[in-house]
Amino acid sequence: MKVTEKVGKHSQPKQKKRGLPQKDSAERERYAGVCDTPRITENTATNAADQRLLEQILNRNNLKQAFERVKRNKGAHGADKMGVGEMLKYLKANGEAIKQAIAEGKYKPNPVRRVEIPKDDGRSKRPLGIPTVIDRLIQQAIAQVLSPIFEQQFHDNSYGFRPKRGCHNAIKQSQEYITQGYKYVVDMDLEKFFDTVNQSKLIEVMGRTIKDGRVISLIHKYLRAGVVVRHSYEDTVEGVPQGGPLSPLLSNIRYYQTSC
Repeated sequence: MKVTEKVGKHSQPKQKKRGLPQKDSAERERYAGVCDTPRITENTATNAADQRLLEQILNRNNLKQAFERVKRNKGAHGADKMGVGEMLKYLKANGEAIKQAIAEGKYKPNPVRRVEIPKDDGRSKRPLGIPTVIDRLIQQAIAQVLSPIFEQQFHDNSYGFRPKRGCHNAIKQSQEYITQGYKYVVDMDLEKFFDTVNQSKLIEVMGRTIKDGRVISLIHKYLRAGVVVRHSYEDTVEGVPQGGPLSPLLSNIRYYQTSC
């Protein structure tokens, strides 16, 4: 998570976070064996408390937008082996029941499927957790509602895992600092950041802003959904699975609200 800050005459980039089965109930049963103080104002907290966020997440237009995003991104199948191309047919048959389960607090996400991809150094690998396509859709719907709320709190010079920001923006900002006379750029990496996020602390700090307990509970379920590694289920008692649509937002929340 890149943050570019001016320090003296330096430009310093820093690293900165009973549901329905989704295809086959037997599948799931097999797996069962440098930051500023966050800019939170009274108005921000009050507005978040007044909103019925779960209803916004389950809003038809929000879900449609999330569906299109997941479909556009494609991606590999999750633990239930359902592909993106099968999603529409499944939702036509089960979509309303899924929404009702979420609204009643009975929805349980499936575990993510663990895969490993090579890192840039070519020697080591990075673990990714691939949610099922239905869970990707739900996570995307959550992120679309929560992101505008938390974006108000993030540092202006943060570029990692944020909408319409990226490495090129960080480089451009560093170049602007250089023209101002700052002489250094420091690139840092927080090792295994996603894997070591304290889930209880993350939920606690989210609760300072998000007052709809149903949403907090749903996110907690995603954090504790577990992981399937070579057909074996493992609990996830810490960390944020890197690979789901909600993980980038959660990682930034964890960084900004607990690292100071």
